[in-house]
Amino acid sequence: MSSLPAAPVVPLDTLAERIEDGAFVAVPPDYSFVAMAATRALIRRGAQNLRLLATPQSGLQADLLIGAGCVASIETAAVSLGEHGAAPRFTAAAKAGSLHIIDSTCPAIHAALQASEKGIPFMPLRGIIGSDVLANRPDWKVTDNPFGDNDPIVLLPALKPDIALFHAPYADRRGNIWIGRRRELATIAHAARETCVTVEEVRDIDLMASEETAAGALPGLYVSAIAEAPRGAWPLGLTDWYAADTAHLAHYAEIARTEDGFSRYLDEFAPRAAAAE
Repeated sequence: MSSLPAAPVVPLDTLAERIEDGAFVAVPPDYSFVAMAATRALIRRGAQNLRLLATPQSGLQADLLIGAGCVASIETAAVSLGEHGAAPRFTAAAKAGSLHIIDSTCPAIHAALQASEKGIPFMPLRGIIGSDVLANRPDWKVTDNPFGDNDPIVLLPALKPDIALFHAPYADRRGNIWIGRRRELATIAHAARETCVTVEEVRDIDLMASEETAAGALPGLYVSAIAEAPRGAWPLGLTDWYAADTAHLAHYAEIARTEDGFSRYLDEFAPRAAAAE
């Protein structure tokens, strides 16, 4: 048994309060255990100046936070609603120049997180030499492979998020989180300073007690706080638990095309706290 203290199970709004204004927050793509209930809690709180890291892309989560004025910058390979089209508030912010967008690629984001995971300052990567992305990333350096002969390679600085934020099916009382095959969640948790997780439920089990469950679990030593949030990925899906609400996503894609429509959407699904008098 581990002697480490278990991650506290806290109310959802308390978990959202751990994500301070200006925090560098890593979030997973729409198909990978997205913490939508926590996203709505951040909007209700009026979070500001968040720096999002999409690992490696995002959709509804980023669009909601951007439209609600919670985001100062985003590093990502893409922001899209997939089959429902462009992410409307991200697109509007990009056109208006009100959002700092840091273009990246899927392999680059994963590699830079792996550098932090391994405790090293950078990670080499191939495949982007000569690209427009590299030409616009002065923080990415091209150097000669010290073990090769005229063999240039790109060095990516490590990405170290303040917070990894995601949803998962369940946790145990020791703070271990079931993530199954979603190993990118382990990478961002290893790389981040803190990991905040919402779950469908907390179970009276020990995920580390057997090889079968331990193999699909994120150890609690990487987890800072847990909040129970049934259907906490909605309207996105949670693999093996519930499917995405495609009708709701289509409705959002339509109504959020305008600022007025988006504001009405927030009023219904994530009403923001009234300003203090």
